[in-house]
Amino acid sequence: MNNTLLLLGNIGTAEIIIIVLAILLLFGGKKIPELMKGLGKGVRNFKEGVNGIENEINEENKK
Repeated sequence: MNNTLLLLGNIGTAEIIIIVLAILLLFGGKKIPELMKGLGKGVRNFKEGVNGIENEINEENKK
C-alpha cells in the first residue's frame, strides 16, 4: 500500500511523527490551537473568495 498525504509524495507515519514533534518544540502546546484557528479562518476566507468569483462568472454568463 502506498502511503501518500496530499501532494507531498511518499510520507510515512515516522515522518509525520517527527514533523508533529518539531512543531510542538517550535511553538509549544498552548500556541498550536491558536495557529490552527488562524489556519481554519484562512481556508474559510479562501473558499468564500473562490465561491464569490464563481458566482460572478456564472452571473455574467447568464447575461
